[in-house]
Amino acid sequence: MQQRMIGELLGALDDKIAANERIARTSLDLADAHFELVARNLAYSSETFGTVADVFGGGTPRTSEPAYWDGPIAWATVSDVTGLSGPYLFTTARKITEKGLAECGSQLYPPGSIFMTSRATIGAFAVPQVPTAVSHGFIVVIPRQPEMRWWLFHEMRSRVDEMRSLANGSVLLGLSREDFKAMRVRLAEPDVIARFSAQVDPLHKRAAKCVEESYVLAELRDTLLPKLMSDEIRVRDAEKAVEEAL
Repeated sequence: MQQRMIGELLGALDDKIAANERIARTSLDLADAHFELVARNLAYSSETFGTVADVFGGGTPRTSEPAYWDGPIAWATVSDVTGLSGPYLFTTARKITEKGLAECGSQLYPPGSIFMTSRATIGAFAVPQVPTAVSHGFIVVIPRQPEMRWWLFHEMRSRVDEMRSLANGSVLLGLSREDFKAMRVRLAEPDVIARFSAQVDPLHKRAAKCVEESYVLAELRDTLLPKLMSDEIRVRDAEKAVEEAL
C-alpha cells in the first residue's frame, strides 16, 4: 500500500515533467518552423556572424586550485547544455568563484546570450537565463542589436550541418570561432526581423518556463524519493509538497 502511494505520488511528478517537455518541444518547433517560413527564400547577405554579433569563447579554471571552485558563479560545460530538455540554461553542475572567473578565460555572459557547443558535439544550444561563464568548447554569440537575438539563434540552429562540415581536428572535431565568424548570414529587412522576434519571443518564454518548472519538479522528486523510502517523511506530507509544486 505504502509503495503504491509513493509510486503514484512520484508518477504525478514524472507526468508533469513529461507534459512540460512536450510543451517546450512543441513551442521550439513552432518557432523553428516560423523562422524557416520567413527565411527560406532569402539569399545570403554580405554580412557574417562576425559582423552582426560579438563572438566569444570560454575556458576552464585550474582544477587543482580550490580557490577557483564552488563559488556563486554559474560555469557551463558541454554536458550542461547537451543534457537540457530545451535550450534554456538556469543552472550549471559546477560553479566558480570570482577568482576562478578571472583565471578561466571566459567572460561572465549576460542572460540572453547564445551558447553553442563547438567541439566534439557541435551544435547544441543554450540561452542562459542567469549570468553564466563557459568552459572550452563553446562559441558564444551576443548580437549587437538585441532584437536580432532570436533571428540569429534560429539561423544558427538551421545551419548546424554546415558548421559540422567546416569542423576539423585530428582527435576531436571542432569549429573554430574564425570559421564561424566568417559564415555569411541570411538577413531579412529590419522590420521583418523585429516582427519575427515579437512573434517567437512568447514561444521561447513559454518553453523556458516549462523547462524551469521541470527542473524544479525533478529536484523535488529526487529529494522526496529517498526520504519516502526511509520513512523520514510521511506520504501525506510529501503529497502536500507536490500539490504546492504543481
